[in-house]
Amino acid sequence: MPDIDFATVIFALVALFVAFKLRSVLGTRNDGERPPGGLLAPLRRVPGPAGPVAAPPQAAAAAPAPTLSPAERWQAVAAPDAFAGLEAIAAADRSFEADTFLSGARAAYDMVVQAFAAGDRPTLQSLMAPEAFANFDAAIKARAAAGHTMTTTVVSIDDARIAAAQLAGAMAQIAVRFGSKLASVTRDKAGDIVEGSAMDVADHIDLWTFVRDVRSRDPNWLLTATQSER
Repeated sequence: MPDIDFATVIFALVALFVAFKLRSVLGTRNDGERPPGGLLAPLRRVPGPAGPVAAPPQAAAAAPAPTLSPAERWQAVAAPDAFAGLEAIAAADRSFEADTFLSGARAAYDMVVQAFAAGDRPTLQSLMAPEAFANFDAAIKARAAAGHTMTTTVVSIDDARIAAAQLAGAMAQIAVRFGSKLASVTRDKAGDIVEGSAMDVADHIDLWTFVRDVRSRDPNWLLTATQSER
């Protein structure tokens, strides 16, 4: 009879006992444990009210913007005689805004007045249509030939309002009436005053006409005519 290894037998008995205890524990489930499937079980549908579910209310459609009459649209910046012309220009050029135009016209008025006094031809040429520049250039030449110099200060531009407007083909034309205060003096070669006063400020009213091709990508308007009304 072979010798029996008692150590091996003891270890085998211990293993059987441990397996039996695990089986007795793992084979039972208390009420606090998860049901079969655990976290991988499909989500259960929570019972809801019977019958169809009402759709959420739709947001009310935005009311269309009110259509302004020509008077409502332009009366703050223009005389009534200009309304029809401004309507035509705005229809042809969707980017046209009267306030922006008048802001540019004010800047042009200041620049032209001072450039003319200084004989600054490049600035005048950049702001004027060719025929208007030719007239200003002739006046500068005549002043220089007489040996006169001119100094002008734009004290203020008190008013700038559209007086007339029209669209002829693709050419938009807008006349602006400016009310301004200027201090201007002209001197001869000896420095003596021949016209105006360096100390006195005079009120001026001028009607300037600007043009622009509404098909052009260049947004700038050019001065094409000037008229002094006072």
